[in-house]
Amino acid sequence: MQILSLQSSVATGAVGNSAAVFCLQRLGYDVARIDTVRFSNHPGHGGFAGGPADAGEMAALVAGIDARGLFDGCRCVLSGYLGSGAQGAVVADAVARAKRANPAAFFALDPVMGDRGRVFVKPDTVDAVRALEPLADLLFPNAFELGLLTGDTVATAADAVAAAQKLRNSRPARIVVATSVPLADGIGTLAVGPAGAYLARSPAIDHPAYGAGDAFAALFLAHYLAGETLADCLQKAVAAVHAVLTATAKAGALDLLLVACQRDLAHPPVLFPVAEL
Repeated sequence: MQILSLQSSVATGAVGNSAAVFCLQRLGYDVARIDTVRFSNHPGHGGFAGGPADAGEMAALVAGIDARGLFDGCRCVLSGYLGSGAQGAVVADAVARAKRANPAAFFALDPVMGDRGRVFVKPDTVDAVRALEPLADLLFPNAFELGLLTGDTVATAADAVAAAQKLRNSRPARIVVATSVPLADGIGTLAVGPAGAYLARSPAIDHPAYGAGDAFAALFLAHYLAGETLADCLQKAVAAVHAVLTATAKAGALDLLLVACQRDLAHPPVLFPVAEL
């Protein structure tokens, strides 16, 4: 087990673990998964069945992984959507166990709380994500979540850089990757770390993008674990997600066509320019 991913799961579609695990495996990583919710489909489809996983059951799975020494080879714990505030403690425990077994392991947090001005999780889940944020070595907020974490308004690329640096003030080695950064000529994705700040621009696609953020975080993480530069991780992950979204929109599909586009995940056909800021 190289990566432990704690995220949502859908029976049909490609969000949360149902997107991230496939992306990571396609790029060659051994991934263990613990699902935080089990839904029939993404709620954006107009209705769904299912609900959150029990935090106690999740904790037992983490303990079982640890009891078999599987954290020894764990390089990263990745967390995304939480189904309840109580699950935050389970994620924190998994991170602690991974770092105890392998001091080089790190924690990548996708602080899924909301988007486009709307918080879509309960207050206790927001509190749980805020409590996890100081533990994170790598953060994947969208522009709205970046504002929630810092208390700042993020309306421009400059706002996003300032907010990302604010999150890095106490942890200079930390990397913050912000998606959905508003730009006049498309969509921006920003990566800020010890090596500098980089901005990728890609054309906006007017189509539902359920799971795009989950896939992006997984792809960026895959390249980061391979030792690639911050700029290259950003460029390749943005390009791969754009290729999948383009194909999904062309087909008129509601869910990301990850399987059909799996070659593009590893070898995106078009790379967009990345500017150092």
